[in-house]
Amino acid sequence: MANYYLSKNYNSITSAGNKAKTDNEKIMSDMGFKSAGLKQTTCKNKVTGFILTLAGILKMIFKVSANDTVVIQYPYKKYYTLACNMIHRKKGKVITIVHDLGSFRRKKLSPEQEIRRLSHSDCLIVHNNNMKNWLLEHNYSKPIVIQWIWDYLSDTENNIERILKNKPIIVTYAGSLSYRKNRFIYDLNNVISSWQFELYGSGFETDKIQYPDKFLFRGYCPSNQLIETACGHFGLLWDGDSTIGCTGNFGEYLQFNNPHKASLYVRCHLPIITWEKAAMSTFILQNRIGICVNSLEELDTVLPSISVDEYEEMTHNIKEISKNVASGYYLKQALNLAFPLK
Repeated sequence: MANYYLSKNYNSITSAGNKAKTDNEKIMSDMGFKSAGLKQTTCKNKVTGFILTLAGILKMIFKVSANDTVVIQYPYKKYYTLACNMIHRKKGKVITIVHDLGSFRRKKLSPEQEIRRLSHSDCLIVHNNNMKNWLLEHNYSKPIVIQWIWDYLSDTENNIERILKNKPIIVTYAGSLSYRKNRFIYDLNNVISSWQFELYGSGFETDKIQYPDKFLFRGYCPSNQLIETACGHFGLLWDGDSTIGCTGNFGEYLQFNNPHKASLYVRCHLPIITWEKAAMSTFILQNRIGICVNSLEELDTVLPSISVDEYEEMTHNIKEISKNVASGYYLKQALNLAFPLK
């Protein structure tokens, strides 16, 4: 009996999605898992990348034996069903780590197609209870394990001491800043008065901002640098079209998705602000590492009402969670739960 993970070609390892997957591969390697196919590659050429990934699957056929387990990270492009079928033909087992569901934001699959595809796995590791319940409601019938939050490997640390009485309160947001994806940013013009909004990323359209003094635009910042230098008071986990709830395809997906951005905020030691209907709100409230609101318009009242002691508790707790996230604790825990369920 051997434990493997199936790597692939990544066109980049700096994007959030690919970093989550390559971090997982590193964690599994540290746990003693071996690559079932070729070693991880990073080639930007699509044709070469296709060949490398397919070659890895073909090599896996000769490596996997009966009672072996292979972990696949989903989505795995068009190869997922093929890889699962090959492993099962060799009498092996498949554990799938779900990163993204195609039937949500981009609507690439119907729910029925998604469930049919995922049912090739013997066990799923998913983000949270909301995602698990959605799968069960759509007739996924095999074991499901919850990871709770993505791990985030980095050699850098944030050692900045934050005191809430330092004003103004700064809320940090890292991600896509374009009007098309996150229109809520531009609707904050008339909402902010007791705090400032700090933005990291690309695509910020300054011509659409009415009161620029309320926004601190920092531009693109590599994640390791941000972890080391972030000095705001909170990190904002919010997507979509509106300041009143998370709307649109990207915003509504927060009800089922654990954004990798949350783990970045944790590593920055930034307590998290998110939508009260977001799937991550349960983890945030249970671990006392942030606050949940129905609308960003509430922040002018909520932020000044947080006491220094309450904030110190949040920062203490998030530093403890950061140690876990930096060590691969959450994936290790999920895999240990998944193995008895096979």
